[in-house]
Amino acid sequence: MNILLIHQYFLEKGDGGGSRFNEMTKIWESEGHSITVLAGMVHYASGKKSINYKGKFLVKESYSDNIIVYRCHVSEAYNVNFLGRLWAYFSFVLSSLYAGIFKAKSNYDIILVTSPPLFVGISGYLLSIIKRMPFVFEVRDLWPESAIDTGVLTNKYIIRLSYWFEKFIYKKAQKINVLTPAFKLILEEKKDVDSSKLLMIPNAADFSLSERISLEFNRERFRKDHGYNEKLVIIYVGAHGIANGLILLVEAAEILKDENIFIISIGSGMQKKDLIEEVKKRNLNNIKFQDPVSKEEVFKYILAADIGTSILLKNDTFKTIYSNKTFDYMSCEKPILLAIDGVSRELIEKAECGLFVEPENPIDYAEKVKVYLNDKKRISQDGYNGFKYAKENFDRNILAKQYLAELQKLSNV
Repeated sequence: MNILLIHQYFLEKGDGGGSRFNEMTKIWESEGHSITVLAGMVHYASGKKSINYKGKFLVKESYSDNIIVYRCHVSEAYNVNFLGRLWAYFSFVLSSLYAGIFKAKSNYDIILVTSPPLFVGISGYLLSIIKRMPFVFEVRDLWPESAIDTGVLTNKYIIRLSYWFEKFIYKKAQKINVLTPAFKLILEEKKDVDSSKLLMIPNAADFSLSERISLEFNRERFRKDHGYNEKLVIIYVGAHGIANGLILLVEAAEILKDENIFIISIGSGMQKKDLIEEVKKRNLNNIKFQDPVSKEEVFKYILAADIGTSILLKNDTFKTIYSNKTFDYMSCEKPILLAIDGVSRELIEKAECGLFVEPENPIDYAEKVKVYLNDKKRISQDGYNGFKYAKENFDRNILAKQYLAELQKLSNV
């Protein structure tokens, strides 16, 4: 099967961010399929363009023999203001359409579009008409709700347009994949999408990577080299944006400054500079905000830590999502401090693999850290519980093949 994937935030090579499709496309390739990706040039977390893409409209990259990526222009006005971000979204629509029509000329069997942003659906829908093939639309985040709740969308006319387009794209897609049970329920009950149209292939744990790195990884040496050998180490990996609310980590670190703990946060985003300034202002030496590292290095940091943490602001929309990194922590047998309510909380409580923290509550966060600080056996037990549960329910290799089977049904290949 020949798949055309439209993913504005498909990761660059070696990037340590959310790699759902970077990993799944490798599995699809190993099953004998070819994938062409139309991706953007601006990184989802930093909002910046790599020097390799400066001044270019289109860059073709070979990720492997059968995975080709066309990096399409995205306006660098992304971080200027609301209009700049809106133009960045539509600049990708235009550049990805150009790439899809004039560069990605293979005979594709299916188009897969993953959002957010919602507007990538324009490219998917138009290319499906031009190339006369079915398209599947994936909902990784409820848009426009999440954009409204985090203040990205404020203009009432754009909001109205977004809701109209969301309804339109759900109607035109042959299938819609959602990542959580909550998404499925909302689309069925609030957005009038027929349940027969819905799939649910969720985020997953990458056991192949964690197991491979574990074989030769010297955890004690790594911890000693990084100066936290005797401490309880808590790790956050992911975006440092407005929605992530990582000031919680700084405030908790201040409460815990006399305890034998160390917090490390790896990633990039618009709030990172402010968070580093807060750490300096409060004169804290038990927390560090570190630059992004490669996916393999990320897993070394997770394996070296004692606890993983996933955090978002207190927001009803965020109650519907699974945190990507929660699954990485589970694959590395790390218990989870989860400051996200809703389905993510239900997941860790069902798996018995962590502790729920009230979002935006640093006192509660510090108290939950002390639970693990005073009960080291629980760290290993919760970590094992999460690993076992994810292995049974969220193995990326299994879910990627399930996804592939659904695409094949639709394309008749």
